[in-house]
Amino acid sequence: MELFITSLNSGSNGNCYYVGNEQEAVLIDAGISCRETERRMERLGLSLQTVKAIFVSHEHSDHIRGIPQLAKKYQLPVFITPGTLQNSGLPQTGFPLKALRGYDPVWIGELCVTAFPKHHDASDPHSFVVAGRHTRVGVFTDIGAPCEHLIHHFSQCHAAFLEANYDEEMLERGRYPYFLKNRIRGGKGHLSNQQALDLFRTHKPAFMSHVLLSHLSKDNNCPELSKALFDLHRDTTEVIVASRYAETPVYAIRATQAVGELV
Repeated sequence: MELFITSLNSGSNGNCYYVGNEQEAVLIDAGISCRETERRMERLGLSLQTVKAIFVSHEHSDHIRGIPQLAKKYQLPVFITPGTLQNSGLPQTGFPLKALRGYDPVWIGELCVTAFPKHHDASDPHSFVVAGRHTRVGVFTDIGAPCEHLIHHFSQCHAAFLEANYDEEMLERGRYPYFLKNRIRGGKGHLSNQQALDLFRTHKPAFMSHVLLSHLSKDNNCPELSKALFDLHRDTTEVIVASRYAETPVYAIRATQAVGELV
């Protein structure tokens, strides 16, 4: 099955990732406004009528800010862990809320969405793999350090949104206070360019067609720098930087090699 993916926005000002097939789609997080989500999808030729659910990675505002209006207007079920919901401040009426649990697959039509835990300074953070038959797309952002869950799933994906949040030297020399620098690089914050590149070089499957570098810091990274690092090791994988200001094009992802069951 062919899957279509785009980053509608990626960064500390808002995160929203679209994965779908011809009939249905899901959003991973909705951190930009309902109006902006509509505008960006319309520019891409995508319809919100195909979106059947929103999946929430964690409760930070740049991932959930747009949910109340978007979910209420389109009556979209919001899949969220109990711990994340408890700390999110989201309203519990006006749209359907569905309990999300790690490694319990959720079927949205022919899409299978599986969450798994990650290292981040939130109450119950999760990453996602969205599968359409044999085609798999990972959404791997807001990760303090690679863990065995991330390595396992990244190595099975045909495409991935992969965090490359900061350049270590830019962060060290930058204007952020010491406590914030330590929060970012302390194991429960974000992945650096180098951490993401190490994962990419060591565990990227030969059949991965696209990687979208995501959640780049405005102050502590440079899109050209991040892309150049990955381009040196990309082989046949297309490297795209997901913008914090605009949507990416829509990319068609198709499995050229089947992999095992999601576990």
